[in-house]
Amino acid sequence: MGFFSAFMGASKDINAGVQECKDTQGARLVDVRTPGEYNSGHIPGSVNIPSDNVKKIESVISKKDTPLYVYCLSGGRATGAVSAFKKMGYTNVQNIGGIQNFNGQIVMR
Repeated sequence: MGFFSAFMGASKDINAGVQECKDTQGARLVDVRTPGEYNSGHIPGSVNIPSDNVKKIESVISKKDTPLYVYCLSGGRATGAVSAFKKMGYTNVQNIGGIQNFNGQIVMR
């Protein structure tokens, strides 16, 4: 895998990230894709905070120390969202990659 792919989050193991989220008390799974993408299939239990509206997270998850596990389609938008969340004061945030590599069940809205 090349440097660009690793930088954009493609090397993240979303399956391990989702499991870690499930195993972490109080953790939240955050999908930063568009509402249309989210509605066409998302990981159960995730909340949709589009990457072009990251401020929305404050109305959904107010505690800044909440563990956040962030994903998108391939990991690129999640990288930017993680950075934005950290600038907003969230202290426990990680990019777990892209749903395109997820092996589990997805739900449609």
